[in-house]
Amino acid sequence: MGHFNYNGKIFEESKTVIGVNNRGLRYGDGLFETIKSSKAELLFAAEHFERLWNGLAFLQFKIPTHLTRARLQNEILQLLDKNGHNELARIRLTLFRGNGGLFDEINHHPEYLIQTWALPDNAGQWNSNGLTMGVYTDAKKIRDKFSNLKHNNFLPYVMAALHAKSEKWNDALVLNDAGRICDSSIANIFLVKDEVISTVSLDEGCIAGVMRKNILKLLSENKVKVQEVAIRVEDLLNADEVFLTNSIFNIRWVQAIGDKKYSNRYTQKIYSEFLSTILK
Repeated sequence: MGHFNYNGKIFEESKTVIGVNNRGLRYGDGLFETIKSSKAELLFAAEHFERLWNGLAFLQFKIPTHLTRARLQNEILQLLDKNGHNELARIRLTLFRGNGGLFDEINHHPEYLIQTWALPDNAGQWNSNGLTMGVYTDAKKIRDKFSNLKHNNFLPYVMAALHAKSEKWNDALVLNDAGRICDSSIANIFLVKDEVISTVSLDEGCIAGVMRKNILKLLSENKVKVQEVAIRVEDLLNADEVFLTNSIFNIRWVQAIGDKKYSNRYTQKIYSEFLSTILK
């Protein structure tokens, strides 16, 4: 049986520890990070914790002095070892406010939950078959000051993932409240047109992805023409190539969105030349 860490203590997965008045459960009042580890090393740890700490401050959490990044990283490593996940693993670190009602003036200190899962050896390798996707239109992601956070109000992405499963797609694209592309249910999106790379700008409401940030930096450093813009569905359908990025799978190319088929020559070049410089 696997184990999890709740507020610094390790429990078996069968143990119930979160109460019915928990604000994270009742209101989605919290944030989370999904981190990949390789041989007990947390990949892009600095970027993940910077995003998390910025989000906690933005949501007005009061972080106690004993809850440091170093402490959380150490507890993650301990849990990886406890669960035997010392090769490739996925980690979810969730922070949320404690018990209380909507207008409580107390319990603004974060509680936290750490979970780990083993990943297959090919997680992050080149996906030679490509992804099949579609556009989910029943829910729109609102563009506001909270849009770029990985907060626990994840309903548009949950419904997009359910729709993708029902349609037998690998993933689904989520639209923003203007009807333009936001991101997929689990990843940021890039497109290639005439060797110019475009990705959704942050003011369009997409998640401020860690891998997205690293890919943009590497492309810029290597003098590749890249732009952060508003992307319409029509732009995707006119693109030469489309690929997704996230911290678990790195870069994955999309072979089809609906009836539109894509190639992968340029995407594979990006994968080979750039990810090899930042990933072991």
